[in-house]
Amino acid sequence: MNIWIDLTNSPHVNFFAGMIRELRQGHEVLLTCRPLANTIELLDIHTLPYHIVGKHYGKSIAQKAVGFVLRIFQLLVFLRRKKIDVAISHSSFYSPVVARLLGIRSIYLNDNEHAEGNRVSFIFADKIMVPEFVALKKIQKQWAGAEKIVQYPGVKEGIYLWDYKPSISDSFEVDDIEHKKIIFIRPEPWTAQYYQGETNFIDTLLIDLKDRFKIVLLPRGRVQERYYRQEKFAGITVPEKTISLTDIMENCDFFIGAGGTMTREAAVLGIPTISIYQDKLLDVDNFLIEKKSMIHKKKLDVEFVVNFLEDRGKRPPDKELLDKGKEAYELIKKTLLTNLIV
Repeated sequence: MNIWIDLTNSPHVNFFAGMIRELRQGHEVLLTCRPLANTIELLDIHTLPYHIVGKHYGKSIAQKAVGFVLRIFQLLVFLRRKKIDVAISHSSFYSPVVARLLGIRSIYLNDNEHAEGNRVSFIFADKIMVPEFVALKKIQKQWAGAEKIVQYPGVKEGIYLWDYKPSISDSFEVDDIEHKKIIFIRPEPWTAQYYQGETNFIDTLLIDLKDRFKIVLLPRGRVQERYYRQEKFAGITVPEKTISLTDIMENCDFFIGAGGTMTREAAVLGIPTISIYQDKLLDVDNFLIEKKSMIHKKKLDVEFVVNFLEDRGKRPPDKELLDKGKEAYELIKKTLLTNLIV
């Protein structure tokens, strides 16, 4: 059978990588993507073959609307002779629409109840899969039919972290001759439609932290990379290349995230984690905060970081969420392959 997966942002690569390898043992899997954030680099790290179709067209509503229609057309042209049987994606607003136009079934996964693009995806998708901690009333307000919705156990990150194997490659090494605590920081998503919070709000924090800790900043693409290479951030490590999830997590003593997925990955794996996300939190974030897997603090200073690190050390990965993640993985795979034989 021919399965199409559209990867439109960095987190989707780690999410699907293990499943893609397993599916390819008995099926053809075609990957499309767009060059947004670290998507292409992560596909190369995982050595997954892919086809670039379209690009990210900008943050404004007008740019996104035009880009949405254009990329749908580009995907239709690319896929029309590929004999696809079923489509599956995470947060690709294009996939359910293109699948419907091609006359094939689609599965749409999402854990962000604030993303406006969900509305069109929910209308066109045949199955909608969301975490058990997302309030169904929020999904249904975005035009998701109750008969389409499947809730999976745990959080999105557990779906691939259940198979996480600690390792450090030779491709990335933190130069830490002073043996300081290593803090990884992920900035906010500047171009995301769903993000309406502040930008560049961590500049002062970075400058204050860099003399006390070893700071590794993980940019979301070349624009952020150039910004954080300014002289005022001298002493902060900004990797020249995208680095793997295992290299991040195994080198990390403490994680500060102004986004979502990577922050939750660190929290699930037991790394001391603070979310400094400046917009409305997702239901899955609130769940992890209530579970004390991470904390949320919009205004962060050096003193708080020092005290937090003194009180909180690394813990084992969250076995409950990893076990649920494996259940969710099997449920997604079953839902996908059941659709293949309908």
